[in-house]
Amino acid sequence: MKKDKKIELNIGGMTCAACSATIERNVKKMPGVNQIQVNLITKKAVALIDAELVDPSQIIKTINKLGYDVLPDEKKSKIDETKSYLIKLVFATLFTLPLFYIAMGHMIGLPIPNIINPHHYPLAFGLTQLGLVIPIMAVGYRFYTHGFRNLFLRQPNMDSLIAIGTGSAFLYGIYALININQGIGLYFESVGVIISLILLGKYLEAVSKGKTSQAIKKLMELSPETARVIRDGQEFIIPFEEVMVGDAIRVKPGEKIPVDGVIIEGYTSVDESMLTGESLPVEKKTGDFVIGASLNKLGSFIYRATKIGKDTVLSQIIRLIEEAQGKKAPIAKLADTVSGFFVPVVIAIAFFSAVIWGFIQKDFEFSLTIFVSVLVIACPCALGLATPTAIMVGTGMGAQAGVLIKGGDILEAVHKIDTVVFDKTKTLTQGTPYVVHSPFEMETNKSLMNMVYSVEKASEHPLAEAIVAYLEEKGASLMPLDEFKAIPGLGLEAKIKNDIIQIGNEQLMESYHIALTEPEASEAWAKQGKTVIYIAVNSEMIAKMAIADVLKPESKKIVADLQKRGLEVILLTGDHPTTAHAIAKDLGIEQVFAQVLPDQKAKIIQEIKNTGKKVAMVGDGINDALALVEADVGISIANASDIAIESADIVLMKNDLNGVRKAIDLSKKTIKTIKENLFWAFAYNVIGIPIAAGVLYLVNGILLNPMIAALAMAFSSVSVVLNALRLRLYKMKD
Repeated sequence: MKKDKKIELNIGGMTCAACSATIERNVKKMPGVNQIQVNLITKKAVALIDAELVDPSQIIKTINKLGYDVLPDEKKSKIDETKSYLIKLVFATLFTLPLFYIAMGHMIGLPIPNIINPHHYPLAFGLTQLGLVIPIMAVGYRFYTHGFRNLFLRQPNMDSLIAIGTGSAFLYGIYALININQGIGLYFESVGVIISLILLGKYLEAVSKGKTSQAIKKLMELSPETARVIRDGQEFIIPFEEVMVGDAIRVKPGEKIPVDGVIIEGYTSVDESMLTGESLPVEKKTGDFVIGASLNKLGSFIYRATKIGKDTVLSQIIRLIEEAQGKKAPIAKLADTVSGFFVPVVIAIAFFSAVIWGFIQKDFEFSLTIFVSVLVIACPCALGLATPTAIMVGTGMGAQAGVLIKGGDILEAVHKIDTVVFDKTKTLTQGTPYVVHSPFEMETNKSLMNMVYSVEKASEHPLAEAIVAYLEEKGASLMPLDEFKAIPGLGLEAKIKNDIIQIGNEQLMESYHIALTEPEASEAWAKQGKTVIYIAVNSEMIAKMAIADVLKPESKKIVADLQKRGLEVILLTGDHPTTAHAIAKDLGIEQVFAQVLPDQKAKIIQEIKNTGKKVAMVGDGINDALALVEADVGISIANASDIAIESADIVLMKNDLNGVRKAIDLSKKTIKTIKENLFWAFAYNVIGIPIAAGVLYLVNGILLNPMIAALAMAFSSVSVVLNALRLRLYKMKD
């Protein structure tokens, strides 16, 4: 059986979803290409080919013929798309403003230099406009190269409409300039305004894409730069990329673990929250597996490297995120969808109207006026601005309310959500261990409190930090320790004056044959997901404490609120099932997935989606990044890791889970506005095109001048913007 060959290509020049779709459609037609997926975000194409039937160079030629560039890795463009559009927009605006002033100012009595006064020097007046419009068209050259090329390929898009409309207006302007003394109007200002407005739309669209690709870069930065390897009995510090399978690696406290491996010497505590989401470090001993990029907290240890490079857990997560981003195709804009038939229909109407009126009137100028009027009035300014203007207002309002929404496609997806999946640690809970039960509320226990405080103060364990912080609030005082011993995995033992004190888990008590009191209470605490700490003095259990990760104040309210709205709420966490179910019960959540790793989280999200549900994932950690990408909408909180924030579609900047509800409400309102904008943009064309085609002339003998068509086009754009601004009147509830 033949095996498909996988090739990856970096593609430059893609500006919209239509670009990636055009590449996919044309490459798929090639014999030997079994599958191709073009990712607009990562600018990559991944294809499965039969190497006997097609060569990669043939695919590259096909892509090049379509007007796009295939770039080697080392020459991959580093120009930020948003900055590129901003520069083009600023450049075009600098020429459009004087062009519009010169063309229109004299009509309302604004002063213009006498040398270009249309009444005295009409040729200078026209040539000045021509000189101003050419740089604007030059900065928007891709509209013409892509627009006409897609038109010739019979795959027209919005660029095709822009190219035809502005190109026709420009050619008409040249014709009018040649006949300037006959009083024919110039339409160069229409070209400049159209291109500038479309560049504004493109810039807003680029801004709305967010920085999704930055998530992968930040994941790569997690790995340490160096590793301390032991070879032939000597210790060397080398770049972590040079670590080989089988190398012995020493890791000291506070250092990151370079690659995956198994401990061969030592005992430690490792913070794996970047992968599991578990707020507490995990105890590690000889024979235990450690994960690259996780943080060593406590002891020094030596481990044997078992996985390096692309085989590490971190690298696999990076690969999975890339694949998930590839599967998450951008939502097709309605305007792009209809352009496939809208453009040829408009061209046909313009052409046949011009021909028919040419036969009727036998007047070339009359026919040209009809042709240009139809194309200019159909130019998709309102259509192009309908979505980004509403997005700009909606996302601005969201930001003011502490809800950062990264684009129109996100807004469109949010209002369809019917299932919300929450991570636990630092999302629904505070993410920090707190003492929730203790015997130190009474003054009579102050002596014992000081003893416990003194012992825990000598420990570096995270649970000890929680106990110390709690006891410091109670006013505990330090006592001198005569002896101190940390017992890995069990707890602490110390001597204070004549007393021996043990503090730790149930196994510690059992090792000293200390009888436990009130086991029912301890068992109840454990079932609630709380960690029980026992305190014994002179081999007799005196007291116990419970430590837990507590809920955020608003967690119960937001879960209940979402459920009242008919949304299903699910808990998905890497934490222990006992803790997860206890938290879920407290919140009123019925469905729970516990003790799951990042790739498993993403698979569960996918399984939920496969049932036909629209899923929002709310998380905060690196371990949630893959699930955030896999979900229909990923929502991250403000104090989350940078990677979770970059991977998420929505960021709750105020660290307030009520932002989830606000995002849903704002989404519904904004999408309603976008639909209104699109309706009026289409209605404008439905009404305007027949008028431009001469229907009005048949009724009362009035021929629509292309200048009026341009003004009507501008009015439609203004109406769309004004409708979007109405969103500002909407008040979001706290």
